[in-house]
Amino acid sequence: MSVKRSLFGLCVLFALGGCVHDPVPTEQLKLTEQMMVQARAVGVTEQVGELALAEQKLAGAHVAMKHKRYRQARMLAEQAELDARLAEARTLDEKSRTEVAEVNRQIERLRQQLGELR
Repeated sequence: MSVKRSLFGLCVLFALGGCVHDPVPTEQLKLTEQMMVQARAVGVTEQVGELALAEQKLAGAHVAMKHKRYRQARMLAEQAELDARLAEARTLDEKSRTEVAEVNRQIERLRQQLGELR
């Protein structure tokens, strides 16, 4: 009987310990906010779905922080950071594709001009 009580006591301690030891994710929130600023700096707008999703998750992280649900706040902030990074990558990829297309048009014009000179 005492073995069962000991096991039960250990289970309760582990369950409580998991909730108590979640650190306050202030650094993750700062990192996420910096990533949002960086994404906007390269031209990501609110029309990009991933950035809008990142903003929602970051807002949720702030709400979770107010309620001292630090694990939830950290997870939402991490997800928001990844969404902002994805939005930035997609925007930069689109800009690169546009620039390559413009360079290809210029090359084609030069080829046509050179062909006319011959």
